[in-house]
Amino acid sequence: MSTGEDEIELKFLCEPADIVAVLAAAPAGETQERLLVSTYYDTPQGDLRAKRISLRIREGGGKRVQTLKRGDGFAREEYEQALEGDGLDLDVPVLKEVLAPARRRKLAPIFTVRVRRLQRTFESGGAWVELAADEGEVQAGARTRRVSEVELELKSGACGPLFDLARQLSKIAPLYLSFDGKASQGQGLIDGTDRAPRRHDKAPLARGLTAAGAFQAMARNCLVQIAANGAVLREADSVEAVHQLRVAVRRLRSAISTFAKVADDEAAQTIKAELKWLAGACDEARDLDVFVQAAKALDLPGLDLAPLEPLVEAARARAHAKACAAVASGRFRELVLEATAWVETGAWLTAGGKASAKRRDALAERFAAKALDRRRRALVKLGGDLKASDDAGRHAARIAAKKLRYGAEAFAPLFDGDAKGFVKLLKQLQAQLGAANDVAAAETLIARLRLKGPALAAARQVVAARQAGKAPAIKAAAKAMDRLAAAPVFWAI
Repeated sequence: MSTGEDEIELKFLCEPADIVAVLAAAPAGETQERLLVSTYYDTPQGDLRAKRISLRIREGGGKRVQTLKRGDGFAREEYEQALEGDGLDLDVPVLKEVLAPARRRKLAPIFTVRVRRLQRTFESGGAWVELAADEGEVQAGARTRRVSEVELELKSGACGPLFDLARQLSKIAPLYLSFDGKASQGQGLIDGTDRAPRRHDKAPLARGLTAAGAFQAMARNCLVQIAANGAVLREADSVEAVHQLRVAVRRLRSAISTFAKVADDEAAQTIKAELKWLAGACDEARDLDVFVQAAKALDLPGLDLAPLEPLVEAARARAHAKACAAVASGRFRELVLEATAWVETGAWLTAGGKASAKRRDALAERFAAKALDRRRRALVKLGGDLKASDDAGRHAARIAAKKLRYGAEAFAPLFDGDAKGFVKLLKQLQAQLGAANDVAAAETLIARLRLKGPALAAARQVVAARQAGKAPAIKAAAKAMDRLAAAPVFWAI
């Protein structure tokens, strides 16, 4: 059995027709064709999935190979071994570490992957790379999903050439970076989430990480969510996917800001600008979705939305088309690839002198405590008098609350204190400030739609009804801010 090694791999979604072009553009080498059947295993309770572990037996070329992978994204632990018999080897150290004997005995097949693989290994830029192009399907029970993807796995050498090759091939065909392996796709088929919007999943932070390592974990987490929701929107429009895409972009922008003194180089500015573009491509769609949801929830005597609805829906369709076009664009593909390359191999990892290295190598919990203190002070300052503030001031406080919440949720595993109560207060504050901000956003939205006649009258009724709730929301936000300012912090070290 192989010892655990990091599998360093870039996976791209593509159309079957693009595979030929990619192989033609890749460095020369002998191309092997294989038919592979992989059976994935888990317990009925999904124990391995919960621990970010996939376990499979792959059959092909007369061989049976058991592979266990742990982790997500660009680099994962991999344990591989040839099998002689028909069943699983349950004595793999990682399996024994994460599952009790009774649980291991419950491991059973849950889905199957069948692909035609074209595989080639070659030297590129001083690194050895294995290119695998897979076409086939994932089957879980009666459900199936097509597989068409290109994988670039680093066999030896530095990571830089792997990204350089990815850039070259991405100019030949529209390759969309994805962090979802076949295990994730099969599990999605089982529980019906294969086309579902991807919600935020907490980054796996643990004590002992460096500040640089914590930033990478948080950034990878956001990039997984961005790529996944982009894939959803390329298949079909989705209100929730647009929302979750914006959330992921905001979280990544916030993380870059929080770690500005750690992950700061020339490329960071470009990444931030492109993330701002992506968020902007979704803003109008989200504003219209919120407006429609609020309007439908109103119960006002005499309110007739009929003249307004077709105009808003037309604007909404245009806004969603803009968001969907953004995630299908070359600009989006380049953003996700370049952001990943920057997180994994950027100059910030080695730039500067001893002071920069010291900041990167600082314990994550010490960095986090200082960052959370800084975010908290900024919020207390901005939210000191929410009742007397104007819309712009309250909006700034709302953004500060979001940034503190993102940091608090991400950094919580680094501390003994209970973060739940503190985060709950932040959510309450954010919700009330959001309600007040939505009123201001609705007024701007109505002006932008240039409505007339009955449609304008209906829109004004909606805005007026929401305006009536603004003052109570501000009052509730001020109370939540007072409670938050007095609340003990959980990040003392």
